[in-house]
Amino acid sequence: MNGLWDEGATGVLRLPSGRLVRGRGVRRGLEPTAVRPTYGVYLLGKQPTEVPWETRWLRWPDFWLPRDRAYARKVLTESWERAGVSAERVEIACGGGRGRTGTALACLAVLDGVPPDEAVSFVRRHYDRHAVETPWQRTYVRRFAE
Repeated sequence: MNGLWDEGATGVLRLPSGRLVRGRGVRRGLEPTAVRPTYGVYLLGKQPTEVPWETRWLRWPDFWLPRDRAYARKVLTESWERAGVSAERVEIACGGGRGRTGTALACLAVLDGVPPDEAVSFVRRHYDRHAVETPWQRTYVRRFAE
């Protein structure tokens, strides 16, 4: 469906619908030759540095949950839509690229039709086996569909 990300590239997750989304840890930076996103969602406790593509910042402290869950739902839903209908290169990123990023990717999987009780396993199988680091992040994913 979406040919904008290379499906074999590091961090790229294919959702069941065919949407491709890249997860990343911002502390690692981008390689000079890496493909740039067209839209990025940054899950950080403090405002991210500016980048030349469109972004949203979700205030989301390390190991915790988003401060504003209604806004998080809105931004994640927009990200899911942009990865599909608009076929944009959507990137979801936190500091290390596992806990918060994995949680957000699991929420996108729920939006994409993966049952909430299976979304964390889906992301761990297809993105990073250490994704979604805390019990409250797993609970957040299970309740995301409510």
